[in-house]
Amino acid sequence: MLLTEMAPPPGAQELAGLRARARSARRGALVALTASIALLTTAQLLADRAATREQTLPLAVLSLAVFAAALPAMAITQYVWGARARRVREREHELYAAVFSGRARPLARLAVAGCWAVTLLLGWTVPRLFGQAAQYGLADALSAVTDAMAWASIGAGALFLLWWARDAALTVTRVLRAGGSPGDPWDPGRSARPRDGAMLWTGAAVAIAALLGARAHLWEPATGIVYGLLTTALVCGVVTDE
Repeated sequence: MLLTEMAPPPGAQELAGLRARARSARRGALVALTASIALLTTAQLLADRAATREQTLPLAVLSLAVFAAALPAMAITQYVWGARARRVREREHELYAAVFSGRARPLARLAVAGCWAVTLLLGWTVPRLFGQAAQYGLADALSAVTDAMAWASIGAGALFLLWWARDAALTVTRVLRAGGSPGDPWDPGRSARPRDGAMLWTGAAVAIAALLGARAHLWEPATGIVYGLLTTALVCGVVTDE
């Protein structure tokens, strides 16, 4: 009997569903992260280019609103992603006494942490935008909040690095010990997944990197190009893996 005609082993269909849910959660987390950085960077770029304080104020408010919405959105979506990925690893270990998912987890977590750092750095410049809009009282209040966030973020970053190093060492040890497992031939698997999603995520990353370069004044694109890069980042993120 052909392998494809055989009944799947116990738990294989459940594991395939768990992996699909984890991929969906990962996509949601990356969309939230991509949209947050792209929108925040664009709003700040346009605010810096505003000719008058009246034009700066609504863009400063937009930057603050995006930053305030981005933090919980990123936290929630990444928590869901982590919980579902952890369930996949637990089920794989139960079925095969080995873990096939999450081998790139340390690199992924380090990249996500870097994106958090970028988002926070962008958010900490919001008070300056209100200063440019002549809203000095609000700018001072926001500066006090961002200063407190900065110290808390530094502490959290140090703890993350210690935890990440431990997790990376455990992951490497687990990968070296794994072997001899039959795997899951009934799962659609990584090899059967279309690779278009990787290309689209690369496009979104390049567009965001260009926006960040403009925000850091490494180059000065025209306003139309800024909108084009924002559109590229959002479209690539939304249509990825569809």
